[in-house]
Amino acid sequence: MLAFIHESPFYELAALLALAAGVGFIGVLLRQPLIVSFIAVGMLAGPSVMGIVQSHESIELLSKLGIAVLLFLVGLKLDIKLIRTLGPVALATGLGQVAFTSAIGFVIGLMLGFDMITAVYVAVALTFSSTIIIVKLLSDKREIDSLHGRIALGFLIVQDVVVVIAMLVLAALGAGEKAGGDAGTRILMALGYGTLIIVAVVLFVRYVAEWLVSRIARSTELLMVFAIAWAAMLAATGQWLGFSMELGGLLAGISLASTPYREAIVARLSALRDFLLLFFFIALGSQLELTRVGEQVGPALLFSAFVLIGNPIIVLAIMGFMGFRKRTGFLAGLTVAQISEFSFIFVAMGVTLGHVASDALGLVTVVGVITIALSVYMITYSQALYRWIEPALGLFERKSHLREVTPEEGQAAANRYDLVLVGLGRYGSALADRLGAQGTSLLAVDFNPDEVRRWRAQGFTAVYGDACDHEFIDALPLDGVRWVIAALPQHGVGLTHDDPRLMLIDGLRRRRFGGRIAVATHRAEEVDALRDRGADVVFLPFEDAADRAVRRLAESTDA
Repeated sequence: MLAFIHESPFYELAALLALAAGVGFIGVLLRQPLIVSFIAVGMLAGPSVMGIVQSHESIELLSKLGIAVLLFLVGLKLDIKLIRTLGPVALATGLGQVAFTSAIGFVIGLMLGFDMITAVYVAVALTFSSTIIIVKLLSDKREIDSLHGRIALGFLIVQDVVVVIAMLVLAALGAGEKAGGDAGTRILMALGYGTLIIVAVVLFVRYVAEWLVSRIARSTELLMVFAIAWAAMLAATGQWLGFSMELGGLLAGISLASTPYREAIVARLSALRDFLLLFFFIALGSQLELTRVGEQVGPALLFSAFVLIGNPIIVLAIMGFMGFRKRTGFLAGLTVAQISEFSFIFVAMGVTLGHVASDALGLVTVVGVITIALSVYMITYSQALYRWIEPALGLFERKSHLREVTPEEGQAAANRYDLVLVGLGRYGSALADRLGAQGTSLLAVDFNPDEVRRWRAQGFTAVYGDACDHEFIDALPLDGVRWVIAALPQHGVGLTHDDPRLMLIDGLRRRRFGGRIAVATHRAEEVDALRDRGADVVFLPFEDAADRAVRRLAESTDA
């Protein structure tokens, strides 16, 4: 069978794709991101197991194109205006986490007997978290707009900026080593090439980018071809000048980040990025010598434990010091409990430059597989994990939650309301509008700080809060409240133990709330389960709207 596969590179490619689809399917069933599945494909297809990979040059070429496209898309998101909007919380947490993680990781590396350069590379690699994975998980849980989700997104952007700086440093070292000569000459050559590239990109952004892209964008297909060509061309230019193709791809993205078409490019190239990265991870996994992985199990487990436990504690401590509640810090901290695809790329650059041995890349790869695989479950079941570990987290919380209690919320707690509405999405906002118009005394609750500010600006009493936070539920001013309405976003394909609606109902029943509870759902099959759990009324917005529309049509016909 393998002889047939190796008759043609196309047969080999077909076998790799089939293997990737099969392993990826198993990964989806296990709720694992494709990165883990793709590395597993590389290990299975490598010489240690199935021996499918033979066309190393072709796979390496696709791998390099995938890295160029990945960094191109990262550069597209690094708009200067976006970086300027990063709040002090994201900046302090991101930089603090990077500093502490790299420092402690460096000490661990030295204790394990690594030389200084290898310890630096591994320590820096441990600081990066996967923005792609975190955004996907938080979006699936509808937590991307929550306070901890926004803070996490902010310091992930800070990490992306640190990635850029780290790659700039490596690229400068690479350019200097290529130039030869003494250290001073190498630094001057690196600065010269760097200045040349940056000036060219700045001039392109200033005078050419928007004019050129606006004309190319008249054809969507041509825009995609241009984007890939631009990423590949600058990646090749960066490599030719002695920097790196990674830096070239990154600068290609930055050069188009200020154009109005960047979101369209990101949306269309994301799928291609994921496909091409398959070959990067196949190449990475196939280079792992499974016979030597056993030698790295001890260090890999130690570094993995540090990433899984130490990184969240670092974020939790920083946010606690800044006045955030332990729950917010814990949920945000879980998002750094894994390393990133950039960790692999960063160490791979070090291997290419001859700074570290391939064993370092193998070690970081094993740490990546362990931490990514486990952190997915940690984030997915974050609410249950928090309830289990909560008693031990008091050390990381101030007595007064300076950043999460405002004068408006203090006043809200002192008032009395007829109704509490939890969730200010489209349906919740519509309910709040109509209830307010009827003169109902209403307290609105949402976990999106921007929504809370918007509703306060309109004259409503609104507070920030999360239905999954039992401390918040315990603090709700429920005296005299006749109804609590849950108009919350829904995720997944059915009710789960950490569904915010169920947690809200349980919290209200635990407080012995004497009023009635109404819950909205888009799924008719959930009605009985919600009622059994304690909901007095279950709204079906789409069906209710359809019934009302039919009645209005009938009334119009009769008239």
